[in-house]
Amino acid sequence: MHFQWDWLCVGVLLISSVTAETENEEALDADVEVEDFDKQSQEADVDREKSSLEVVYQTPKPTGEVYFTETFDGVLAGWVLSKTKKEDTDDDIAKYDGRWEVEELKENRVSGDRGLVLKSVAKHHAISAMLTKAFVFDNKPLVVQYEVNFQEGIDCGGAYIKLLSSSDDLNLGYFFDKTPYTIMFGPDKCGEDYKLHFIFRHKNPKTGEYDEKHAKRPDIDLKKFYLDKKTHLYTLVLKPDDTFEMLIDQVVVSKGSLLEDMVPPVNPPKEINDPNDKKPDDWDERPKIPDPNAVKPDDWDEDQPSKIEDPDAVKPEGWLDDEPQYVPDPNAQKPKDWDEEMDGEWEAPQIRNPKCETAPGCGPWVRPMKNNPDYKGKWKAPMIDNPNYQGMWRPRKIPNPDYFEDLHPFKMTAISAIGLELWSMTSNIYFDNFIICSEKEVADRWAADGWGLKKLVASANEPGMFSQLVTAAEDHPWLWVLYILTLALPVGLGVLFCWPAKVRETYYEDVDFRRTDISNPVTVGEQNQERYELEDDEIEEEKENEDTAEDEDEGESGEDIYDDEENEVADESQEEADKSNKSGSEDEMKEADEGTNSRDGPLKSVRKRRVRKD
Repeated sequence: MHFQWDWLCVGVLLISSVTAETENEEALDADVEVEDFDKQSQEADVDREKSSLEVVYQTPKPTGEVYFTETFDGVLAGWVLSKTKKEDTDDDIAKYDGRWEVEELKENRVSGDRGLVLKSVAKHHAISAMLTKAFVFDNKPLVVQYEVNFQEGIDCGGAYIKLLSSSDDLNLGYFFDKTPYTIMFGPDKCGEDYKLHFIFRHKNPKTGEYDEKHAKRPDIDLKKFYLDKKTHLYTLVLKPDDTFEMLIDQVVVSKGSLLEDMVPPVNPPKEINDPNDKKPDDWDERPKIPDPNAVKPDDWDEDQPSKIEDPDAVKPEGWLDDEPQYVPDPNAQKPKDWDEEMDGEWEAPQIRNPKCETAPGCGPWVRPMKNNPDYKGKWKAPMIDNPNYQGMWRPRKIPNPDYFEDLHPFKMTAISAIGLELWSMTSNIYFDNFIICSEKEVADRWAADGWGLKKLVASANEPGMFSQLVTAAEDHPWLWVLYILTLALPVGLGVLFCWPAKVRETYYEDVDFRRTDISNPVTVGEQNQERYELEDDEIEEEKENEDTAEDEDEGESGEDIYDDEENEVADESQEEADKSNKSGSEDEMKEADEGTNSRDGPLKSVRKRRVRKD
């Protein structure tokens, strides 16, 4: 058993050491990554005083074919503020007069990196820009990507973008909520409803009208992306095979098919309910009916009340029948401005009767009510299966006159502009690094030069694990119990399993020896005999030690120590013997004392000689 505990102890220690070594390696890898990044950034000339991490920012540049890019690091060119008003809205808030600014992040900033920031609260914002070239949905994927940071969290507002449909009359100066768009994508939140929109407007091939198709909600919790005040990367990928993917921070959070995972579906049903079909008057949809042959029993009394007075109840002793429950407040005084002609006769406000507080009750005593055992209520016939049941009626199906089949909804209306048309109750929403392209690899390299740098700085500025645990415990105090249990468990297991087995065995053997020694008292004669033998042995050993003192100093010291220990054991044995023989006669006690005193001289002399020699 001890062998098994030893191996378990060794295993625990090995796991602890491996875990600590892994954490150290991860910390070293992180340091190396930051150092390598710093070395690559030393050649640029940027202001590093306000930077959270000493890194060099370089404006991202696309590495492939793109339809639109914007970093906001230079002059804000090509973006147009809307000059129109929102329809069906009060005039005082209908105008798109929300303010936009280009500035750096408030937290985890990187010197030289700037973004477009929504600054106003409770105002309509609208700004847009033309693409470098229009995107036509044919045989190339569409990749849309940009960054968002809710720097102050978000109460109610959106950070989505609109890809505006190509048309001859598109005027960005009059961009508003009714401007035709092809795709809307991005985060939106109001109350506790956290959304990630993907909406596209589909054209009905038969009527030419447009309908909005909404992607199903992602299955993950999006709350943290709105409240952590970090920059997050939003990506939409549309493929010519009519599939889509939505990513946050380069992780897929939702994917599906344009034909199967949109609400409402792209293609209408082949059949619909006949609007002219009506349910027949004699159609019986009742699965159960009252038994027509059932008869109310003769002893069924419907007039019995559900509650009756308890005849066995007895008025509690001390009940104050003549005391009211409420009495006028004796300390109340009529207000000085009280006018009896207008206000009537003044009466003091009522308070609870102080006498009733110590009594079981006040006022006339009334018997309590109890359930009436004879109460049965209104009689109803039992239910039976309806023999005429015909099931739930449904109208007959007819071919859908509006049916069509669009097998490739990816072929949407071409887009030629990008716009932000937003309302928000929280300011300082940060946008940056827009890109529209056809290759996911191009967008990934673009993200590595922009969002990847922000992520690196934010990670370097994050508090340590201990600070995060303390912060979490401040918000959730019950975590302190979990922390204590987590620390106490390995310590307890270590003490239980890793305590040396030999130490435990020695301890228990020592305890057993002491108990045995105490339980077997030594008589006076045996004790004296032992002392005589001990003295003789000590004298002989002393002589031998004197003869060999010059050659074996170390051995002599060891023997002296051993002799001292034996003397101390002898003294302790004598004390224990004295205690164990207290019940003996006085003569025996005197003889023991004399015998002991007669031997004190040689013992003391031996000790003195050893002290002088030492």
